[in-house]
Amino acid sequence: MTPLTITSRNAVTGPVLEITGDLDHTTAPELRRAVDGLTLAAGQLLVLDLAALDFCDSSGISALLAARNLAREQGSGVALAAVPANTARILRLVGLDRVFTIHPDASAAGARNYAAS
Repeated sequence: MTPLTITSRNAVTGPVLEITGDLDHTTAPELRRAVDGLTLAAGQLLVLDLAALDFCDSSGISALLAARNLAREQGSGVALAAVPANTARILRLVGLDRVFTIHPDASAAGARNYAAS
């Protein structure tokens, strides 16, 4: 089991959360707390950078959905970046690849959103 680490940084388009380690039943509440602690302005983009995510179970998927719901409630968008193949497969199987905007990396997510504004 790899401990979960969440690092927050600001980009031009909004906050980026870099999620490292295992996102599972034990650690999913940490992501929920991190997202709950964000202040998002209308029109911003919350990017969840999953490049260093080692494992994600159904609780982790639920935490990602909770982040999306919170961003939408605040008039913001959310994007997943650098989704590992095993997590991308799960998202595809349950149809969440049509719910989340997925980018190859965090800079691509921000660049696309910045160009759209």
